[in-house]
Amino acid sequence: MHKPIKMPFNPDKLKGISKKQITYHFEKHYKGYVKGRNKIEKGLAKGDINRGNKKGETHNASGQVLHETYFSHLGGKGGEPKGNLMKKIKEDFGSFAKWKKRFLACTKAARGWVLLCYDWKDHKLHNYAVDFHDQGAVWSASPILAIDLWEHAYYFDYGPDKSKYIEAFFNNLNWKPIEERFEKYNKK
Repeated sequence: MHKPIKMPFNPDKLKGISKKQITYHFEKHYKGYVKGRNKIEKGLAKGDINRGNKKGETHNASGQVLHETYFSHLGGKGGEPKGNLMKKIKEDFGSFAKWKKRFLACTKAARGWVLLCYDWKDHKLHNYAVDFHDQGAVWSASPILAIDLWEHAYYFDYGPDKSKYIEAFFNNLNWKPIEERFEKYNKK
């Protein structure tokens, strides 16, 4: 049985993302993936193995993981990473500004998610644009930073103006959990 995480930040303290918006996102969308995953896994355990359940399994599991990554690094003050993660961004992208420019370009190309991932195969950081949770994943890569670009993440606050939401997202980043995930994965 998968249990939802607790919201790791105070929703009243976000800048540019309302408590109502983030609470809907967390309580309805994120917890819906956890509930869906549990339901499907119960069915699979009983032998109800079919195409719909197996597709639903990856959709809900990936939705849970990406939302947990997303929520884990909100509630900060933005800025830039420090230490080894900053060194790796400079090594793999040339500079933090170049990484961010490429990441933002991905936000224009993606419907669903943009992820900064650590790839276990080449030991580099990559920005990936992923439409659905379970489509477009790179199997050798683990997300260390995720932005949810589906309308449920911003429409209440910004309507169709996704760019204002992306700016608010970056202003609320807490780099510490992102740096911790990188350190965990970067042990060659």
